[in-house]
Amino acid sequence: MKGRTLLMIPGPIEFEPEVLQALGAPTTSHVAPAFVDAFGRALERMRDVWQCPSGQPFVVAGSGTLAMELAGANLVEPGDRALVVSTGVFGDRFEDLLGRHGAAVTVLRAPVGEIVAASAMEEELVRGGYKLVTVTHVDTSTGVRMDVTKLGELGRKYGTLTVVDGVCSVAGEEIRQEEWKLDIVLTASQKAIGVPPGLALLMASPRALEAFHARRRPVGSYYADWSKWLPVMKAYENRTPSYFGTPAVNLVAALDVSLGQILAEGMPARFARHALLAKAFQAGMDAVRLTQVPAKPPYRAHTLTACYAPEGIGIPAFLEDVKNAGAIVAGGLHPAIKDRTFRVGHMGAVRGADVLATVGAIEAGLRRAGHRFDAGAGVAAAQRVLLS
Repeated sequence: MKGRTLLMIPGPIEFEPEVLQALGAPTTSHVAPAFVDAFGRALERMRDVWQCPSGQPFVVAGSGTLAMELAGANLVEPGDRALVVSTGVFGDRFEDLLGRHGAAVTVLRAPVGEIVAASAMEEELVRGGYKLVTVTHVDTSTGVRMDVTKLGELGRKYGTLTVVDGVCSVAGEEIRQEEWKLDIVLTASQKAIGVPPGLALLMASPRALEAFHARRRPVGSYYADWSKWLPVMKAYENRTPSYFGTPAVNLVAALDVSLGQILAEGMPARFARHALLAKAFQAGMDAVRLTQVPAKPPYRAHTLTACYAPEGIGIPAFLEDVKNAGAIVAGGLHPAIKDRTFRVGHMGAVRGADVLATVGAIEAGLRRAGHRFDAGAGVAAAQRVLLS
């Protein structure tokens, strides 16, 4: 009998057995030849996953918030102007982070469930003087996905660096960093990258590195300073050990394995799989008469879904019922809707059978809570998409 339930939250996610095997291998020295080779290969593979052959990858022990810090601390100096485009909690977090580094921050904040239109961004950027603009590709608190395909062009047009928070999108949502002229794309290991929590991952364009080297002041953060990490990244990619802070040896080894699996699947196929899984899951939620947080279907992410619970349903009890039916899903996160929403991750190692099982578990939780719908409608709707 299966001894565990499906972990279907927006991260950490379910991981492939080979990734966990690498994580659980005996820890080696950070200067051992096998580790040096794995680290160097992982850095090379990141360029392929990010689709940024001229980029500089960074792999640093820490969370996705550290990846945000690696961008903000190195690109912002006191007095610089920064534009933050926010569709939820994690966009708002950039406002605080950049302000800590002395930036004068302007925020374009969307109502819950909405996006910020490209025209609104351009209207602000045309005023000039912005050092950088940050956009959260997929905000984990709302499930809203922003279109970043034209962001790089806007940045080049107005002389502004572009920073994409891809914590809940890289390796799940389509990103072509170099083609789209994005300066920074950052993420964390525990989402669609498919590695347990603990690695901050970032890709910097040559333009971003030029801006860094042109700084007038030292970086305010010691640990996040690129000048400390650049020699380390370059050394390992050249298959030479180096040291600033001890790397997370087992996590880096697992990263190498997972990136290899991602590339073996192929980026177009991976993006298409995530889009299909999202369409199936979201069709299931529509079929059981749940309202999703994104205001329009085009705003819905491919890596997670955020739904409003029916009125009168208590979220804690509902989550427990869903868990008892076989799937762990997450409660709300955005302060304005936290007590009436739940969120489901469908990224990384997730397959169609996992989506069907999760929709079925949610149906069981809804039925127990007294919500009226046609039994099996969600599973049937999801299956129709998967078989289409």
